Amino acid sequence: MGPAVNIEERDAFYDRLVEAVERGEWTWGEAIRRLRKDVAGMNQKTFAKVTKVSERSLRQLEKDEGNPTVATLNAVLKPFGLKLGFLRNS
Repeated sequence: MGPAVNIEERDAFYDRLVEAVERGEWTWGEAIRRLRKDVAGMNQKTFAKVTKVSERSLRQLEKDEGNPTVATLNAVLKPFGLKLGFLRNS
Protein backbone atom coordinates (compact mmCIF):
# COMPACT_ATOMS: atom_id res chain seq x y z
CA MET A 1 0.00 0.00 0.00
CA GLY A 2 1.08 3.56 -0.68
CA PRO A 3 1.24 5.91 2.31
CA ALA A 4 2.86 4.77 5.54
CA VAL A 5 -0.17 3.51 7.42
CA ASN A 6 0.13 1.01 10.23
CA ILE A 7 -2.32 -1.86 10.59
CA GLU A 8 -4.29 -0.22 13.40
CA GLU A 9 -4.73 3.00 11.40
CA ARG A 10 -5.74 1.03 8.33
CA ASP A 11 -8.29 -1.04 10.23
CA ALA A 12 -9.72 2.08 11.88
CA PHE A 13 -10.02 3.71 8.44
CA TYR A 14 -11.83 0.62 7.12
CA ASP A 15 -14.24 0.73 10.06
CA ARG A 16 -14.97 4.43 9.45
CA LEU A 17 -15.43 3.75 5.75
CA VAL A 18 -17.97 0.98 6.31
CA GLU A 19 -19.87 3.09 8.85
CA ALA A 20 -19.93 6.11 6.53
CA VAL A 21 -21.31 4.00 3.66
CA GLU A 22 -23.89 2.35 5.92
CA ARG A 23 -25.08 5.76 7.22
CA GLY A 24 -25.24 7.12 3.67
CA GLU A 25 -22.53 9.73 4.32
CA TRP A 26 -20.34 8.30 1.54
CA THR A 27 -21.38 6.59 -1.65
CA TRP A 28 -19.58 3.44 -2.76
CA GLY A 29 -17.77 5.56 -5.33
CA GLU A 30 -16.53 7.97 -2.68
CA ALA A 31 -15.43 5.09 -0.47
CA ILE A 32 -13.47 3.47 -3.29
CA ARG A 33 -11.88 6.80 -4.25
CA ARG A 34 -10.78 7.34 -0.63
CA LEU A 35 -9.35 3.83 -0.43
CA ARG A 36 -7.42 4.37 -3.66
CA LYS A 37 -6.07 7.78 -2.68
CA ASP A 38 -5.80 7.69 1.12
CA VAL A 39 -4.80 4.08 1.71
CA ALA A 40 -3.13 2.98 -1.51
CA GLY A 41 -1.79 6.42 -2.45
CA MET A 42 -2.31 5.73 -6.16
CA ASN A 43 -3.71 7.70 -9.06
CA GLN A 44 -6.51 6.19 -11.13
CA LYS A 45 -4.24 5.03 -13.93
CA THR A 46 -1.89 3.10 -11.62
CA PHE A 47 -4.71 1.66 -9.55
CA ALA A 48 -6.54 0.53 -12.68
CA LYS A 49 -3.44 -1.38 -13.78
CA VAL A 50 -2.97 -2.96 -10.37
CA THR A 51 -6.60 -4.10 -10.16
CA LYS A 52 -6.86 -5.01 -13.87
CA VAL A 53 -9.94 -2.79 -14.16
CA SER A 54 -10.15 -0.33 -17.04
CA GLU A 55 -9.52 3.32 -16.24
CA ARG A 56 -12.94 4.13 -17.65
CA SER A 57 -14.64 1.60 -15.36
CA LEU A 58 -12.74 2.88 -12.35
CA ARG A 59 -13.57 6.49 -13.21
CA GLN A 60 -17.26 5.62 -13.58
CA LEU A 61 -17.22 3.62 -10.36
CA GLU A 62 -15.71 6.50 -8.39
CA LYS A 63 -18.35 8.86 -9.83
CA ASP A 64 -21.15 6.40 -8.97
CA GLU A 65 -21.95 6.03 -12.65
CA GLY A 66 -22.55 2.95 -14.72
CA ASN A 67 -23.50 -0.45 -13.42
CA PRO A 68 -20.39 -2.24 -12.14
CA THR A 69 -20.41 -5.99 -11.77
CA VAL A 70 -19.73 -7.71 -8.47
CA ALA A 71 -16.47 -8.93 -10.04
CA THR A 72 -15.38 -5.34 -10.79
CA LEU A 73 -16.24 -4.17 -7.28
CA ASN A 74 -14.38 -7.08 -5.75
CA ALA A 75 -11.38 -6.42 -8.01
CA VAL A 76 -11.00 -2.86 -6.67
CA LEU A 77 -11.59 -3.97 -3.06
CA LYS A 78 -9.22 -6.96 -3.17
CA PRO A 79 -5.96 -5.01 -2.69
CA PHE A 80 -7.35 -3.84 0.65
CA GLY A 81 -8.34 -7.29 1.84
CA LEU A 82 -12.01 -6.42 1.38
CA LYS A 83 -14.85 -7.87 -0.65
CA LEU A 84 -18.54 -7.29 -1.06
CA GLY A 85 -20.67 -9.05 1.47
CA PHE A 86 -24.33 -9.74 1.66
CA LEU A 87 -26.16 -9.38 4.94
CA ARG A 88 -29.70 -10.40 5.70
CA ASN A 89 -31.77 -8.03 7.82
CA SER A 90 -33.59 -9.86 10.58
